[in-house]
Amino acid sequence: MEDTQTLDASFDIVARQDATDAAVEALRSDVDDVKTRLDRVSRAASRPVIGGAGQTIEVKSFVDGYLRQGRETEVKSLSGAVASDGGYAVPREIDALIATRLKDVSPIRSIAQIVQTGSAGYRKLITTGGTASGWVSETATRPETATPSFAEIAPPSGELYANPAASQAMLDDVAFDLETWLADEIAAEFARAEGAAFVNGNGTNRPRGFLSGTPSAADDAARAFGTLQFLGSGNATTLGAEPEEKLIDLVHSLKSGHRQGASWVMNAATLAEVRKLKTSDGAFVWQPGLVEGQPDRLLGYPVVEAEDMPDIAANAFPIAFGNFRAGYLIAERSATSILRDPFTNKPFVHFYATKRIGGQVLDSDAIKLLKITA
Repeated sequence: MEDTQTLDASFDIVARQDATDAAVEALRSDVDDVKTRLDRVSRAASRPVIGGAGQTIEVKSFVDGYLRQGRETEVKSLSGAVASDGGYAVPREIDALIATRLKDVSPIRSIAQIVQTGSAGYRKLITTGGTASGWVSETATRPETATPSFAEIAPPSGELYANPAASQAMLDDVAFDLETWLADEIAAEFARAEGAAFVNGNGTNRPRGFLSGTPSAADDAARAFGTLQFLGSGNATTLGAEPEEKLIDLVHSLKSGHRQGASWVMNAATLAEVRKLKTSDGAFVWQPGLVEGQPDRLLGYPVVEAEDMPDIAANAFPIAFGNFRAGYLIAERSATSILRDPFTNKPFVHFYATKRIGGQVLDSDAIKLLKITA
């Protein structure tokens, strides 16, 4: 037993000695390899310069032109600016947020009365005259008094639509959400189109704007129902010699009940002229909003910019003043609906968007106009 243990110990010592010898031999091989590489580098460094003086001049030109002066003509590296020098390898990146030019949107919707209708045949009744009364003595007879009269409002409506198309490959490969972008573009276009119709629409397959028709100079008692009243500016082509007085007259031509919640409506060009108006003591009649989010005011009433209002010109109606909540009705049949149609016109996918909406003057006493006329 003891002899066996002694034999095992001897084998272990021999194995360790063999491993040590192998490691030393490998180390010597690595050292010899390093020496060989250093000899090659040394021989290469001692070789004469090919080209002689010309090569030295080229090196000096590179050092002086690029390293010292930074001339771009000396750049020898790859460049993404030139396609053949590496530009093909540079991926293009498109911003996922698309910038869009702003569209002029008339904000009549924000100040008018809006109703959601269940059918296209929407009707609304409005009284044009109240119940009459009279004074009598205690024993006198009571004659019959007049009863209220009614008028029916049926806002003309139409269907607003858009039908843009995009190929399926475009939808698959584009770097941004094309469907959401198209939906936003349609919404912006619908807002612009309906805003224009609320002001100037002729009532044929679209809302009837409050500037359509023929306004009258007659006051509320003598004017036909549904016809707006206008006041003249006193000049055939401008706001007149004393326009601030005409604006005051326009305010007080509106009944006091309607003046609560009334606002001015005009475009930016007209507002630029109105902002220059001053009273006799030099104070501006236009007042900027003093708190963020508060509208600018003219003679104490908020100003709404609607770019579909006409400019100041002969026989135009550039300024409207009134309570549009009581004066103009928007009847909305449904919100905007978008149908994705990939079948009708392959390989294009159509985005068919529709919206049914109508509008009409509700109370013609609640809106007044300023006309450029002598």
